Amino acid sequence: MNTTELLTIAEAIVPDRTAMIFDGREFTYEQISQRVNRLANAMAELGVHPGDRVATMQVNSHRSIEIYFAAAQLDATYVPINFRAKTEELHQMLRIAQPSCLFIGERYLELLGEEELFGLPRDRVIILDAGTTTGLTSYEQLLRAASPEQLHFPEGEDDDTTVIMFTSGTTSAPKGVMLTHDSFASYILSTVTPADPDLEETNLVTVPYYHIAGLQAALTAVYAGRTQVIMRQFEPVEWMTLVQEHRANRAMLVPTMLKQLMDHPKFGEFDLSSLDVITYGAAPMPIEVIRQAIEKFPGASFINAFGQTETASTITMLPPEDHVLEGTPQEIEKKLRRLTSIGKPLEDVEVEIVDEDGNATSVGDTGEIVARGPRMMSGYWQEDTATQETLRSGWVYTGDLGYRDEDGYIYLAGRSKDFIKRGGEMVSPEEVEQVLMSHPQIDDAAVIGVADVEWGEEIRAVVVTMLPAAPLGSGEGEPPTEDDIIEYCRERLAGFKRPRSVVFANELPRNVMGKVLKRDLREIYGYPVESS
Repeated sequence: MNTTELLTIAEAIVPDRTAMIFDGREFTYEQISQRVNRLANAMAELGVHPGDRVATMQVNSHRSIEIYFAAAQLDATYVPINFRAKTEELHQMLRIAQPSCLFIGERYLELLGEEELFGLPRDRVIILDAGTTTGLTSYEQLLRAASPEQLHFPEGEDDDTTVIMFTSGTTSAPKGVMLTHDSFASYILSTVTPADPDLEETNLVTVPYYHIAGLQAALTAVYAGRTQVIMRQFEPVEWMTLVQEHRANRAMLVPTMLKQLMDHPKFGEFDLSSLDVITYGAAPMPIEVIRQAIEKFPGASFINAFGQTETASTITMLPPEDHVLEGTPQEIEKKLRRLTSIGKPLEDVEVEIVDEDGNATSVGDTGEIVARGPRMMSGYWQEDTATQETLRSGWVYTGDLGYRDEDGYIYLAGRSKDFIKRGGEMVSPEEVEQVLMSHPQIDDAAVIGVADVEWGEEIRAVVVTMLPAAPLGSGEGEPPTEDDIIEYCRERLAGFKRPRSVVFANELPRNVMGKVLKRDLREIYGYPVESS
C-alpha cells in the first residue's frame, strides 16, 4: 500500500473532521489534503522528481506531515533532520542525502552557511516560518501560488523507499535508514482500523517527527482519522494544558517526559482524566516511574512499545493488561517483573534472540534481539557494508541484547554495540569521543552510558588530560576542569549528546589490539548519576 492512500482514505471518510491543530490553528482532513496537493504541485514546478530527496529541519508542526505526503505524491523521498543538530552534523547528513529541496526553519539557516546555502539553489531552500526577511520563499508563499487540485499521482512500488531517517552508527557519521511504503503501511494496517465517522479521538503529539516513533504515530493517526494536537517540542505545563483543553485521548511519551510531568509542581492542577491510552518507549522505563504513573493516571491504559528506526518502530509490546497491578500477591509480583520487560512480539513480526552463531537461545539465555517482517528497513542509504552487517538473511540485527522468560516476555540486557540511549535519543560514543579528543588538552577519552532515573542513561566522559604546559595557578596551561570539558562539547554537539559528567583517569584500559575496554570502564566508572 502506498502511504499516500492513508490520507486519501481518511479524507474520503471524514473530510470535515479536524485533522491537525497547531499553534491555535485547525485544519480539516480536506484542508490538509488540499495543502498537500498545493505543495506537491509547487515542488514539481521547482523540479523535484521521483527518487529525489526532500529534506526538512524544523520543530514539529503540521507542515512536517504535509511535506511527507507531498514528497510521497511525487515518488520523492522524505528526509527529516534532527533540529538539534550542529553545523557539522547537519552538513554530514546533507552530504549523505544530497537533497534536491530543503525546507528549514529560519533559525537554522545559519547552520547551512547563509550565503552558500550548502550549494542548494535559492529557490529550493524554503523557509518554514510564517514570514521571513531572508529573501527566500516562505512555505505559505509557496502554497498560495499553487493549485489545490491533485495533479500528480504516485507510480512507484510499495517497496520503494519513501523515507530516509538518520540514526547514529558505530562510527561518527550518521547512517540513513531506508524505509519503504510497506515499512509504514504494514504496521498501520495490522494494528489500526481506518477512520470511522462515529469514532473521534484526539492524539497529543510530542515526539519529534524526525524520530521514527513520531513519524509512525503521525501516519497512524491520519489513517485512523484522529485529530492530532501538535506540540513544537515537549514542555510539561503546555502538555498538560493541551490535554485539558482538547480532552486528548492518546499520547506517546518517552520515560523522561513522563517523569517530568509527574514531578512538576503543577501536575495536580490539571484535569488529565480524558487520557485513555499512554504509550511509552524509546528508552528504558525505570520501574519506579511506571509504577508512579499507573497510580497518577488511574483512567489510562499503558502500552510499552519497543522498536528502533531500522524496524520501522514497534516490534514488541507490553499491553495494557500487564500494567494492571491487581490479583494475588504472586500475580502482582509477576506483573511487577513484567513491567521491566518489553513485552512480546507483535503478530506481524518475527522476533528471535540469537547467539553469536545466529542460533536461537534457550529461555533465560542472553543473546542479540533480531527481527524480520515486511516493515523492516531495506538497508542504509549508500552504505552497503553497514547494511550487510545489520541485515543478515532477512533478519535485522538490532544491536540490543536480551533474553526471554518462560512465558515469552522479552527483557533487555544491555547492547552488543555501545550505543547510549538518553531520553529516547541514540548517541554514538565514538562521535562524542572524537569531539573530546579534539580538545587540545585531552590526551585520551572514552564515553560510557550510566544509569539515570530521569533520562534512562546519561553520558559520562572518562578522560586522560595532558600535563600542563605552564605551572598550575599561572592561568595558562592548566588542565581543563569538568565544566570546561562539558562547555567545550556544548559548542560542538547537539545538547543530548554532550557529557553530563566527566571523570579523570591516569589511563584507559585497552586490550592488546589497542581497543578501549568499555566493560572495564563501566565497572569502574559506571555508578549512577547523582540526583540533583
